[in-house]
Amino acid sequence: MKLLAVTACPTGIAHTYMAAEALEVAAEEAGHEIVVETQGSAGSTPFTPEQLAEADAIILAADVEVRDKDRFAHLPTVTSGVKKAISGADQLVEQAVAAATAAPADRSAEPVLAVKQSGPGAASKVRGWLMTGVSYVIPFVAAGGLLIALGFALGGYQITEAPKVTEGFDWTSHLSWAALLFQLGALAFGLLVPVLSGFIAYAIADRPALVPGFVGGLVAVQTSAGFLGGLVSGLLAGGLIFWMKKWKAPRAIAGIMPVLVLPLIGTAIVGGIMFVVVGQPLAAATAGLTNWLNGLSGSNAILLGALLGLMMAFDMGGPVNKAAYAFAVAGLSTQSQTALLIMAAVMAAGMTPPLALALATTVRKKLFSEVERENGRAAWLLGASFITEGAIPFAAGDPLRVIPSIMAGSAVTGALSMAFGSTLRAPHGGIFVIPLIGNPFGYLVAIVAGTLVSAALVIALKSVGQKQKAAAETVPAPRSAATV
Repeated sequence: MKLLAVTACPTGIAHTYMAAEALEVAAEEAGHEIVVETQGSAGSTPFTPEQLAEADAIILAADVEVRDKDRFAHLPTVTSGVKKAISGADQLVEQAVAAATAAPADRSAEPVLAVKQSGPGAASKVRGWLMTGVSYVIPFVAAGGLLIALGFALGGYQITEAPKVTEGFDWTSHLSWAALLFQLGALAFGLLVPVLSGFIAYAIADRPALVPGFVGGLVAVQTSAGFLGGLVSGLLAGGLIFWMKKWKAPRAIAGIMPVLVLPLIGTAIVGGIMFVVVGQPLAAATAGLTNWLNGLSGSNAILLGALLGLMMAFDMGGPVNKAAYAFAVAGLSTQSQTALLIMAAVMAAGMTPPLALALATTVRKKLFSEVERENGRAAWLLGASFITEGAIPFAAGDPLRVIPSIMAGSAVTGALSMAFGSTLRAPHGGIFVIPLIGNPFGYLVAIVAGTLVSAALVIALKSVGQKQKAAAETVPAPRSAATV
């Protein structure tokens, strides 16, 4: 059969392409043809009309909303999360073949007239909308945060008090350059909430929801409602526009509905609700959360670090990991001491899983396949760069041993980072922003300790599993008559 597939993850980096490769291998092994459209951060090459016309079924393996999904409405469709495609690609291919056999594609019908798929549940849809918003925010976080960090590195932490570069810029002064970098980064950070809100709305109701979503996010910033306000405004804008798109407009204004009527009415309603109704309560909730975080100290801070470490390792770049990361980044904009401690703990805990598995494959090569050993060599750089997804190939092949092991190590790393008082003002960068970390020695000790814990647990659990397998395969030899 001729199959199509779309893969997309929140960051559009690791999961997207790993899932595509797994589906291609599984389809080839099963004797089918497959073409995969990766909707990742590097853009995508859409299916050609010929591919869409000849396809028998499609697999949508995505944790975010798939773009232009109406192209596939005429095809039997299998939907799943992107991690399922990595660990169970063969099962998805089987499901697609079964769906195509049970209900062949109607090649004579217009695609939009022959919907044959059952969409995901409400919880999965909401998660997809939120992850879409997060996926568009991450490049702003990385660029803005690193610019801010470079500004601090050049000009010190007092650079926050520097005058605006528009009021005077000295080309020969390193302080002017530091101020420029810091202020550029601050501008990028100022877009985080509007971008989050806008693209959550976009995921729900497409382009007409962008303006209400962005403006709602700007109101969230104006009212100090923060990330929480951005989430609410994005869902509100998307839901409102989705409902309004169902209106049967008179033919005279139908053409201007998506470009004028929907954005205009949606912006007025969402902006008004955010300003008058929910903005201030959300601002109070955000302030309360910030005050609670600033009040954390001692064992409470250590426990928070351990919890964030568990979340970072649990799904290695999935929704739980992104929730912990978004929590850290949201606090980073306040530049409070506790927020800087949290950011350091989150990044350290996210670096630990790939480093631990790289170490394990180096120390005990016989416990891992040749492919895993190759992945282990790549995991050194991925871990050092704070790309937690480097641990996914190992977790996909042996989740019951690998995931608990890396969670334990990341919890140790997060707790120790908090205990040592390490701080971080950049939201990304891994080992390459060590000069910008407060108490870098303690930070490195926390990463090494967590890496050793995870590597030791993985090796121990795999060794036990290997011995049990060998024992089960060993058949006792029958006793001879002489022995009797």
